[in-house]
Amino acid sequence: MKKIYYSFMCVSMACLLWACNDAFLDRTPTNDLNEKSFWNTPADLEAYNNGIYNDAANNGAYKFMVGFAHAAWNSRTQSVYPLEAMSDNFVTMDASQIWASAVAAGVENVPGGDTSYGGWSWGILRRINVFLANYQRVACDESVKNQYAGEALFFRAWFYLYMVQTYGDVPLITQPLQTDSEELYGARTPRKEVMKQVLEDINAACKYLPKDWGSKPNRITKGAALALKSRIGLYEGTYRKYHQLGDSEEFLQACVAAGEEAMTLGYEIYNTGNPTQDYTTLFTSEDLGKNPEVMLYRKYADDLLGHRMCGYLLNLRNGGTKDFADDFLRIDADGKARPIGLSSEYSNDTPEQEFAQRDARMAQTFLAPGNEAAKALFQDQVLALKNFPRLGDMPNWPTLTGYHVVKYYVREQDKKGFGKETHDYPLLRYAEVLLNVAEAKAELGTISQADLDKTVNLLRRRAGVPDLDLTPAMDPKYADLGLSALLVEIRRERRVELSFEQLRYQDLMRWAQGEKLKERVLGMRLEDADFNDPRYEGKIKKYGTSGGKNYVYTALGKDSKQYVDPYGGTNFAAERRTFDPKKDYLRPLPKSALSKNAALVQNPFWDK
Repeated sequence: MKKIYYSFMCVSMACLLWACNDAFLDRTPTNDLNEKSFWNTPADLEAYNNGIYNDAANNGAYKFMVGFAHAAWNSRTQSVYPLEAMSDNFVTMDASQIWASAVAAGVENVPGGDTSYGGWSWGILRRINVFLANYQRVACDESVKNQYAGEALFFRAWFYLYMVQTYGDVPLITQPLQTDSEELYGARTPRKEVMKQVLEDINAACKYLPKDWGSKPNRITKGAALALKSRIGLYEGTYRKYHQLGDSEEFLQACVAAGEEAMTLGYEIYNTGNPTQDYTTLFTSEDLGKNPEVMLYRKYADDLLGHRMCGYLLNLRNGGTKDFADDFLRIDADGKARPIGLSSEYSNDTPEQEFAQRDARMAQTFLAPGNEAAKALFQDQVLALKNFPRLGDMPNWPTLTGYHVVKYYVREQDKKGFGKETHDYPLLRYAEVLLNVAEAKAELGTISQADLDKTVNLLRRRAGVPDLDLTPAMDPKYADLGLSALLVEIRRERRVELSFEQLRYQDLMRWAQGEKLKERVLGMRLEDADFNDPRYEGKIKKYGTSGGKNYVYTALGKDSKQYVDPYGGTNFAAERRTFDPKKDYLRPLPKSALSKNAALVQNPFWDK
């Protein structure tokens, strides 16, 4: 079967959007739904929907497909990078990112207006609804009209998924409103009713969208819609199950059906047989248009749209967590992959030992001592191995935790400077679809070894990790969760494969595991004797009363070893962290929204 490749905002689409929108704005205004000079040709449908693409790409307002951001500064503030600090994968004390740390610590306040982590922004919904109320007026073949309707329904489904994930019950609006519409002052719609509409919308999108747009290859397709449907089904199905809302099976089955249909469309896991590089390629490529795993991507291009992801990965006060690093399996001398809690060969006495014989994705997510990322990063300084990790006041990429994030780092891109980086971001990957199917089948109790071989094990093989079978040993780290060892391993695979892709925080929320966020956050091992180690160049000191960023807090882990305590002495320290399950599974509505509509009600316990 011919492989189908999909992109989002590719060069040709980007040029199209800028050019068409200029022409589009010169036309007679279309806010009058009876306007006769519009809604006449398929070109009108295409031009109108280009505006929906543009709106969705503005992650200053909308947070459901952010990528590396829509402007260079937002790479630092509102991209997939700082969003990870809402979860247990990443910590930050950079002033532009600590809003995410506050969410994770349970100490953020009800916002006055729109916020970095959420978006009570509805403009894109009106744009979508105007289209759906008018597209049938165009005189052309029904199948042509439906293709563009599929785009609008895709975006509406994704928009409402994000709104429900963030706020729970939200107003369900499926018609374009006017300034005097009663619905503007209506109450919130129960989440089950909203998600019913989301499922209907994405089902229609999957039906209407083509596998290939032919001469217009850079638009949303059936494959992308099926990927989104699998995400919707897994999220809502597991949220209902673990929050005891009932009616979970319909959504889990929808996830499986969508994923299995996507598996017939010719996608493949990108695997050239190089486990130390293939994973990195997905996140550092100048052009993802020919990658068989990428189902939808955000294109950046010279002189059109650039970002600053690599530049902001450097020299900010942040880093990965020990809890995340510990989840990468170790491949022991007998060839078996084990959780570190079951490996007699694992040691974290030194950083070199900690990274030894781990899942290859670990050294493609975090900087490992002496690996290719380190050589590329430090090529101008020619730093020796003794300089790793970089903590405190050490120059050239210090980190709060010792775990330097490199997943999106490309030295050549970094050198381009502010707003000039142009490597692409994969919005939807076939890898996620396979993991969605595996998890949904495990939740339904229908998973087989054949299912594992078609899903999880394809990802493990790319990373050089032995296959997963149906009866893995239980990782002692997760033994008290009441889950099967198999489900633990599928969730591990998801965490390792999909980090920094705007999924981990919502995974914790849907699994009802938010209370993990109140646990002490730790970084790399750092015993008292290490403060005098020459590798740290005298640039770190154990915390004292004088303070200062070169002072490093430490704390004991559950294994009685000492680790960096990156939030020590801050508002996000373990002693101040909290998670209220009656409150914190949803974000607060902004005060501005409540003041404009008396029928809206704040989420439970956020008004206390």
